[in-house]
Amino acid sequence: MRIGMGTIVVVDAQAHSEPDALKGIEAAFAAIAQVEALMHPTRDGSDLLALRQCAVGRALTIHAWTWEVLALARRLNQLSKGSFDPCLPDSAGRLTDLEFAAPHSVIPRRTLHLDLGGIAKGYAVDRALAALRTSGCHGGLVNAGGDLAVFGNRSHPVVIRTDSTATDFVDLKNGALATSDAGERSRPAEHRGYYHGVNHRAICRGRVTVGARRAAIADGLTKCLLIDGRDASSALLEIFQAHLFAWEQDPM
Repeated sequence: MRIGMGTIVVVDAQAHSEPDALKGIEAAFAAIAQVEALMHPTRDGSDLLALRQCAVGRALTIHAWTWEVLALARRLNQLSKGSFDPCLPDSAGRLTDLEFAAPHSVIPRRTLHLDLGGIAKGYAVDRALAALRTSGCHGGLVNAGGDLAVFGNRSHPVVIRTDSTATDFVDLKNGALATSDAGERSRPAEHRGYYHGVNHRAICRGRVTVGARRAAIADGLTKCLLIDGRDASSALLEIFQAHLFAWEQDPM
């Protein structure tokens, strides 16, 4: 258990020996730290700060992981008709103003201030799980706050809050879950109010839990549901073969 991505991260590994398990755990935490370093919105050395400071029209080379997250964000942006947009309102640019020029190269067509806090944590969980596999572990779990993923032959019972008074259990195996709470106040200050959608307004409400094959997908889909609602996002869930486990709508 360590601090990462602005939350407490727990890594569990199953391997044929304790040294192999410990090796996998260290690799998982290293992957999470790398995602945080690459995709922090304002920290020195991050790709997002470089993009914020990049001159309009100039190509910028970014890390393959940042590219992958931005590519997924772009797909969600397109499929949600612009509602999913991790660009902060203190700059004129939207995600559609980012041109994907070549592999690992992007060109901002307007000034962009991006905050990937609503999807990068899920991606960090995915990278940590991949690190466990690469290290020779045959099973594992990574839990970073509301984002978790597991692999291996073992099923993991997960408690999900279905509303303010009730809970349910999910047996999770070789998959991921993400929970987003629009009313959460404990997240880092730089990651508050990061989805403003097509109208550039913070309209997220409620609490939602989504299951998907990857944590990054589940994480991103929770934002779409909070912004657009269950009915408008049902097609997105189907496209990504995701499942809505819990929905708690705040009163208007």
